[in-house]
Amino acid sequence: MIELIIAESIARITLNAPQKMNSLNVAALEELSVAYDKAAAGVADGSVRALVLTGAGRGFCAGRDISAVNPADDDVIGYLGGAVQPLLEKMSNFPAPTFALVQGACLGVGLGLAIATDVVYVADNAKIGSPFANLGATLDSGGHWLFTERLGAHRTLDMIYTAELISGAEAVRSGLFSRSFPAEELVERGEEMISKVALGATQAFVESKHLVQEIRDHRVGLWASMNNENRAQAALSDTPDYAEGFKSFQEKRPPVFFGRK
Repeated sequence: MIELIIAESIARITLNAPQKMNSLNVAALEELSVAYDKAAAGVADGSVRALVLTGAGRGFCAGRDISAVNPADDDVIGYLGGAVQPLLEKMSNFPAPTFALVQGACLGVGLGLAIATDVVYVADNAKIGSPFANLGATLDSGGHWLFTERLGAHRTLDMIYTAELISGAEAVRSGLFSRSFPAEELVERGEEMISKVALGATQAFVESKHLVQEIRDHRVGLWASMNNENRAQAALSDTPDYAEGFKSFQEKRPPVFFGRK
C-alpha cells in the first residue's frame, strides 16, 4: 500500500489504501519504513533533495488499522513502541527537508506522521484531532506533545475529552501546522513550494533542521543555540553551495545549488 517515486530531486511517498482511509497496520508501517530508507539512500547518492508524504483518496491517514485487532490480546506496546515510534523517529531524522500534504482525516498515527514531518500543508477542510474518547483509548503517536506545545493544556484536554475535530484551516490559525489551502489547490500549491526547496541549499536546510530539533527536544536557550548556529555555519562554509551563494550574490545572479556536502 506504500508507493515511492523519485523524480526531479523529490522522493514522493504515497499511502495508497484509500478504501480504508490509509489506516496503517504493522505490515504497512514496515513498508513505509523501507520507503524512507530507500529515499534516504537517494539523498546519499544525490538523487533526492526533498521528500513529500501524501495519502491517496479522501483522507491522509485515519490512524491505526484496527479492523482485525482483538482487544483481548492487542499488543499495544509492540505496535506503538515497536513499530510506530521507531518509524516516526526515522522520519523526523530524514537527511533532507520533508513535507506532508494533508487532506481529509489526519488522526492517531496519521497525526504522528504529520508531527514527524518538517513542514505540513493542510487542506482547509482536513479533519484533525483526537477521536479516541469513542474507543476508550488515549491519543498516541506524539499527539499530546503537539497539542500541549502549540495549543496549551486546557485546549488539549478539551479536544481529547470531547473528541472534537478541528479543520485544517483552524489548525493553521492555532499554530499546529504551517499553511492551509483550498482542498482542490493543496497538491498544486504544495508541489510548487516543495519544488523550490528541492532546488535549494539542501545542506543548509538540514543544518537548520538540526538546530530547530535541538531547541524543540532539549529546550536549548538563546546563547547555546547561537553557539550551535556558529558551528553549523562553519561546517557549511566548506560546502560548494556556500561558495555558490556568495559568488552568485557578488555577481548579481540567481544561485544554482546542488545540495552536496
